Amino acid sequence: MLAVGDVVGSPGRDTLKRCLPLLRDQYRIDVCIANGENAAAGFGITAQTAEEMFAAGVDFITGGNHTFDKREITSYLESSERVIRPANYPPGIPGRGFGSIKVNGTTVAILNLMGRTFMPPVDDPFRCADECLETLRGQTPVILVDMHAEATSEKTAMGRYLDGRVSLVFGTHTHVQTADEQILAKGTAYISDLGMTGPSDGVIGMEQQAVLDRFLFGISDRFSVEKRGPRQFCGLVAGIDVQSGKAVDVKRLFLRNIA
Repeated sequence: MLAVGDVVGSPGRDTLKRCLPLLRDQYRIDVCIANGENAAAGFGITAQTAEEMFAAGVDFITGGNHTFDKREITSYLESSERVIRPANYPPGIPGRGFGSIKVNGTTVAILNLMGRTFMPPVDDPFRCADECLETLRGQTPVILVDMHAEATSEKTAMGRYLDGRVSLVFGTHTHVQTADEQILAKGTAYISDLGMTGPSDGVIGMEQQAVLDRFLFGISDRFSVEKRGPRQFCGLVAGIDVQSGKAVDVKRLFLRNIA
């Protein structure tokens, strides 16, 4: 399977179109998961941008703290079985926190969680993970977890907490890829952050001047996606034994200078 780092705006979606078909063929990918919370102009996701990602070769889309930035996504989240938001949002929030797809006769489950350190207030992701796994492990041993969080420590803790109970825990949110891909002691593949798929220039996908103004002066214009310059594709390829649900290999991907 292939997990793709946060897809940022139209540069990220264009990069998916260029790279994903080749990568799926090269690595014989059975299923592709991508974080899409920044897919629509850098903030949020819409039905149109989700469908564009599916057309590029993504099979399932996860979210995060920006999922609801485009309010029109609400009805789409209620109807779509392939787009989810963090499961530990408070009760009553539209959409689903986990889902599944069939791949070559195997059910692959995907759980989306959000951290609480330096993030908007949400319910406990650790207890939420326990509750969701009671359902998911009855369906399949192949379970993938997007842990959308700011703090590396919180993501690492979740990886250790779920080790042996899920197939893969991948972090998203920071847009900066970490070099700690590994298979944990009980068979769960892990990386703290997949990184970002989108513009390489600017600051984590945004035009740099507005970001610099925010740091320098405390105020700035609204952030906009950097649409000039090279792009990048970040992700992780993991091999998973479908009988046991344990990871057998893991490879980090960072393709740079995509014109």
